[in-house]
Amino acid sequence: MNWRTSLLWVGGVVMVGAAWRSYGWPGVALVVGGLVFWLLLHYSRLMQVLKRASNRPIGFVDSSVMLNAKLKPGFTLLHVVAMTRSLGQLMSPKDEQPELFRWTDGGDSHVTCEFQDGRLTRWELVRPGATEQMPQTADPNLPASKP
Repeated sequence: MNWRTSLLWVGGVVMVGAAWRSYGWPGVALVVGGLVFWLLLHYSRLMQVLKRASNRPIGFVDSSVMLNAKLKPGFTLLHVVAMTRSLGQLMSPKDEQPELFRWTDGGDSHVTCEFQDGRLTRWELVRPGATEQMPQTADPNLPASKP
């Protein structure tokens, strides 16, 4: 259990204790009802994300470049799965840290994400053929000249 989980449990107990001290059983019922509602909201979001991801191939994303642009350190795996609407292809051994997941688009570009304890730490975009740069012309409507 990490410190965030411990902090949530401690916060819940403190809220119940404060409700008991201030309002008695009606306060406890109100706080416990609010905590259950909060848990149900998170459970509902989890089920919705997994339902959407179940309809797509594992490790597929519409655009690796757009995924790369949207990623930020600290995102949870659930957040990334929600963005891609697909489960990532596991690239590391199962149940070992850090976890590596890969999402590939139709052009064989892929993003490999590294998660430490369920949080995104780093990622890499790989685009095949990215070394071949086309020269830019002055007018974007004209085709680029080939050497």
